[in-house]
Amino acid sequence: MNLKEILVSAKLNGDKQAWLTAYDYPTARLLGEAGIDLLLVGDSLGMVVLGYPDTVDVTMEEMLHHVRAVRRGVSRTPVAADLPYGSYHTSDQALANARRLIDAGAHAVKLEGCLPEQIKTITGEEIDVIGHLGMLPQHVREEGGYHKKGKTEAEAQSLLASALILQESGCCALVLELVDAPVAGIITEKLDIPTIGIGSGTACDGQILVTPDLLGLQPWFRPAFVKAKADLASPLRQAISDYIKEVRDE
Repeated sequence: MNLKEILVSAKLNGDKQAWLTAYDYPTARLLGEAGIDLLLVGDSLGMVVLGYPDTVDVTMEEMLHHVRAVRRGVSRTPVAADLPYGSYHTSDQALANARRLIDAGAHAVKLEGCLPEQIKTITGEEIDVIGHLGMLPQHVREEGGYHKKGKTEAEAQSLLASALILQESGCCALVLELVDAPVAGIITEKLDIPTIGIGSGTACDGQILVTPDLLGLQPWFRPAFVKAKADLASPLRQAISDYIKEVRDE
């Protein structure tokens, strides 16, 4: 699977990409059967599956476990996987861990920030890399929360420069998280590779969301930019309540 060719071709044809996260076999299978363009085994699993306060504590072993589960659910849908925090400080470390994710079944890896040397090292081994700019969840503790990026001219110029560097380094696509919408639009126009937005407006070449956010499965945390397409938490609670009552009334 030449993911870069697929993604660049989609951008050239004006075909918007719809991506979602997946962390387990049944979800991956359902999303794949629905026709999703790409599944990301995101380190967001730390928050939505494992109950961590953020993504920083997610380990490589946890990522590998979930990548294997997701790949069991799909055969044709491309699967990308996050390199977790602390797994790509050096080029050698980045390549070694990227290989582990590919061996577990991923078709591509994703890493945060403008790290051209790590990206060149990974892509030099014919492993597809997805970049990630804007709000970087793995650095949320340093930044003291989740903040929109690109609101100042200096920040906007820095994001554009970094995006061009990531493209030159060999990335096959670029996730833009919480980037000011006009800035995301400019970056999208300047790049030959597709931009995939999350909370960055509609001018990007596609969108990605955390699946539990989209489906309303975690009402205790709903990002402001997410328009949930369902409220599955309520019928789930009701079904469990009905089951409990049925068992107790027997």
